[in-house]
Amino acid sequence: MLELDHITIIAPSLEEGVSHVQECLGLNVPFGQRYPYMGTHNHLLQLGNSLYLEIVAIDPDGINPNRKRWFGLDDQAKVRSDWEAGLRLRGWVARTKAIENVLNRHSEIFGRKVPLPADEPLFQFSIPDDGSLPLNGAAPSIIDRYGKPRSMENILDLGARLKSFTLEHPEPEQISALYQRVGMTGVPDVVKSESFRYYAQIDTPGGIRTLT
Repeated sequence: MLELDHITIIAPSLEEGVSHVQECLGLNVPFGQRYPYMGTHNHLLQLGNSLYLEIVAIDPDGINPNRKRWFGLDDQAKVRSDWEAGLRLRGWVARTKAIENVLNRHSEIFGRKVPLPADEPLFQFSIPDDGSLPLNGAAPSIIDRYGKPRSMENILDLGARLKSFTLEHPEPEQISALYQRVGMTGVPDVVKSESFRYYAQIDTPGGIRTLT
């Protein structure tokens, strides 16, 4: 079983990501944490029901992890071109308690499991060998926290709540069939469109806002 864990803004820089979310939601998302073993950092915001928003970017002060980073961040030219094309809410992460079972059947989509941090793993994360987003972001990355729930203690609650999450895609039937085949819950609504795009309706203290 896989279920929605969090949604991701993949940004060329944290400053750009935070500015975009503030423009969309009217909320200033606070800093989250650094991941030295991935050379990335993030800002985090609770969205209710143990869901959250992550704004993630390469940490300019971080080290090279000597392996492919998550979320396709090594391909900065693509991150920038997607960003300029308005593809900013770029994907999502699904959680499971059995990542090996999922990857044994679908490694061609989700990639290989990577225990992180390598010296004392707290969780496992799926990353394709080339570091790309699974199905260019139409499929989620997968996280397995060894059966432990994600603590919300270090994620600020500013009153935002996820109301809906939608993926526009040229082949919605194929994507929906994949979600069913893999056994996912809390998946985005998939609707037909000539182009690829995610958007989320989020209830904020200032009303319902759209995150793109």
